[in-house]
Amino acid sequence: MTAVAMSFGSRSGGAPWRPLAGLTLLVFAAHLLILQSSPDRMGPRADKETTRVFTTRSIAPEPVVQPAPRAPAAPVIVQALTPQKSVSKKPLTQVIREPNATDFVAITALENAASEPAGTPAASTPVNSTPTVAAVSAAPQTEAPVAALQPNPAPPASAAAASASPTPTVVTAVSLPGSARLQYKVLGTSKGLNYFADSELNWGITGDHYEATMKVSALFVGSRSMTSRGAVTPTGLAPSRFADKYKSELAAHFDADKGKVTFSANTPDVPWMAGAQDRVSVFLQLGGMLAAGPGGAGGAVPADFAVGSSITVYTVGPRDADTWTFLVEADEQLSLPGGDMATLKLTRKPRREYDQKVEVWYAPSLGFLPVRNRITQANGDFVDQQLKAVIRP
Repeated sequence: MTAVAMSFGSRSGGAPWRPLAGLTLLVFAAHLLILQSSPDRMGPRADKETTRVFTTRSIAPEPVVQPAPRAPAAPVIVQALTPQKSVSKKPLTQVIREPNATDFVAITALENAASEPAGTPAASTPVNSTPTVAAVSAAPQTEAPVAALQPNPAPPASAAAASASPTPTVVTAVSLPGSARLQYKVLGTSKGLNYFADSELNWGITGDHYEATMKVSALFVGSRSMTSRGAVTPTGLAPSRFADKYKSELAAHFDADKGKVTFSANTPDVPWMAGAQDRVSVFLQLGGMLAAGPGGAGGAVPADFAVGSSITVYTVGPRDADTWTFLVEADEQLSLPGGDMATLKLTRKPRREYDQKVEVWYAPSLGFLPVRNRITQANGDFVDQQLKAVIRP
């Protein structure tokens, strides 16, 4: 082998490292060519599924919008008022609606409760039976059909109004009937509806004191009562307290010593006058005046109260007072639920636009107790109360 190497070396005749250097250069060139032609095959392969791509973006700030400049406010134009025509300096005339006179007949204002708290009813005469009501209307009613559910009118209690009122009739004699309980049948119309009801007047007199209570009921509403209480004097009834009760109570107090009448409704006081009555006692006082004839109860009517004459009474209500004037009209024969009766008719005719016409019939045979009462409103509605029975104690 030494001989071959030697022969090889000796045959090339040169240095032995040259072939090795050429081979080394050849190998290096081959590797360089491979690296340049296939760089992606060298080293680890990239996995597209696991490669995360990070994306960044810049956020530009939103532009600041400057508010549009406000338009200058329009100038306020003040229009000059057209001068009015000169007004006459003639003093104004106050128009005062007269109080209802129907409270005695059907206690006309079954009003929605008054503002005063309820008190104790002042009635000592017991009512043995509850009044019944039968409404004609088929539909249930939520308001009482009794005529005049309007509130009481504004009080007229000014000095000018009082001075313009008729002068009350001077009472010289009275003849009051004995105690009794009168039962009435009530019929009427209200806003086109007919209705029927029952009412009672309890009249009691003991020595020099009296008490009278008028009570009426209305379907789905309840009852309302009005009570007069006071003294019996040589000139008739002198009320000391008048109470009007429906859910709550309003009262008028007669103070003769101080010369005034006060009201629980906090309305202004009114003057007290001799012979003053309330809305219940006035009808009994009228009967007593008519009965004070030459023949006593059931006799002839005094000449002062003959047909065509008038009777004026200062009358107090729950909030105010006014004068009521009745005209003595005529004798009439009536056919009532309680039987046929000879009567004397008195009428209170309207004096102002909203006044009510009030007609009252007194029976001389019953000591001039009121046996029929009819009230007609300005709009045509009416309530008619007719005697059914008289119960003596």
